[in-house]
Amino acid sequence: MPGYVSRLNSVLKPTEHFRFTVLDLFAGCGGLSAGFEAAGFKSIGIEMDKDCCDTYNKNLKGRCIQEFMTEDSRFPHADIVIGGPPCQPFSVRGKQQGLNDARNGFPVFVKAVEALKPPLWIFENVRGLMYKNRWYLDETVKKLEGMGYEVEINLINTVDFGVPQSRERVIVVGHKGGFEFPGKHDSKVTAGEAIEGIIVRDEESKFLTPQMEKYVAAYEKASKCVKPRDLHPDKPARTLTCRNLAGSTSDMHRVKLADGRRRRISVREAARLQGFPDWFEFCGTETSAFNQIGNAVPPLLAFEIAKQAMKYMQAVKPAEPSREAIQIVQ
Repeated sequence: MPGYVSRLNSVLKPTEHFRFTVLDLFAGCGGLSAGFEAAGFKSIGIEMDKDCCDTYNKNLKGRCIQEFMTEDSRFPHADIVIGGPPCQPFSVRGKQQGLNDARNGFPVFVKAVEALKPPLWIFENVRGLMYKNRWYLDETVKKLEGMGYEVEINLINTVDFGVPQSRERVIVVGHKGGFEFPGKHDSKVTAGEAIEGIIVRDEESKFLTPQMEKYVAAYEKASKCVKPRDLHPDKPARTLTCRNLAGSTSDMHRVKLADGRRRRISVREAARLQGFPDWFEFCGTETSAFNQIGNAVPPLLAFEIAKQAMKYMQAVKPAEPSREAIQIVQ
């Protein structure tokens, strides 16, 4: 069986031919679309961040449209709707406007489903949506069920699906019956396997200063860490976020070298840990690249879900896609 890096760089290559079209809302740099393109879908992305759009358009077959979406937006034809709608925390001290709150993306996602009526839609979000904000998830699901969908809610850890990172996310799927969620992998990929072969030269490294080392030590003592929160080669990485990748924080991701020095991980190492292949290039500054990676859906997880989506679509829509769909995405 090929190793992680070999598999990562081969299975995620976009296919040359497509049968169905997927609309990726709040597409980011294309983590979801990358997995779907590898499974045989043509992608259309919509995203408001320029660097993300540039990255998407540089690496994928599909086209990402730079746009700030509202409920009045017009959506291109697609066979499936996917996405990662941004969701603001909802506090009891806030206005609690729920689906009417303009700061969150769920009303847009619901509107797209209502407009396109796809046989399948999928969105992912933070695990907090299952707990303190569960009322909001339930409100969203109720609206979507009202359109005739069976809705399944899955709390998963990406480490169970070939990603070398412990990252809990909520995956919500709406279908007309018969969709099967992918099964878990038998083994887990470690951080050491993921960043194998990457050479980071001293002059390219951002080493922790003595002051930063003291700051990190104080944080780990206060949080009662039994083991330093470095990147350990014999186990999967902890969750990658914009904060602990792009920021010089006490919780930053870092590698401890044989000589005792510690450095922040590189963009390429972060990309490997998030499940992006080596040929996937990020546009913008280093900070922007870290933010794109931290916000992304791991493409390997997306690929596992997309394979199931393809099986489902082939069963419910065996005919070739319409000429209209082909014309729109070309």
